[in-house]
Amino acid sequence: MHWQVLELSSTERVEIIDVTERLPRVCREAGVRDGFAVVICEHTTAAVCVNEAEPSLLADLQAALERLVPREAGYAHNRIDDNADAHLRATLVGHSVTVAVQGGAPVLGTWQRVLFVELDGPRRRRLRVGVEG
Repeated sequence: MHWQVLELSSTERVEIIDVTERLPRVCREAGVRDGFAVVICEHTTAAVCVNEAEPSLLADLQAALERLVPREAGYAHNRIDDNADAHLRATLVGHSVTVAVQGGAPVLGTWQRVLFVELDGPRRRRLRVGVEG
């Protein structure tokens, strides 16, 4: 498997960044036309998922995460880092996705995108992408 690191910078505490367009370059550099790609978030306060990148939906996702895991809810971990909500939200969204690769690009549905979900920014982050063909 060929691995590559994608560097990201978030500018907001909670922010969703579409990384889909970066994946074909990883495939090209690995020489993979057909196979699969694994995208792994290397952080415990960020996540990665596949969904639509429509702005209203992204706002809805952020609002839903806030309703499910409010920032200020008396979490024990907040005595250490004051970011327990980000850890819990990342657990709900997930740390990795796997997508098929065909013709050197990810195989995604019409509206599907690979999204990095920042939950404790702004920060510099890394996604590790492995491709195999």
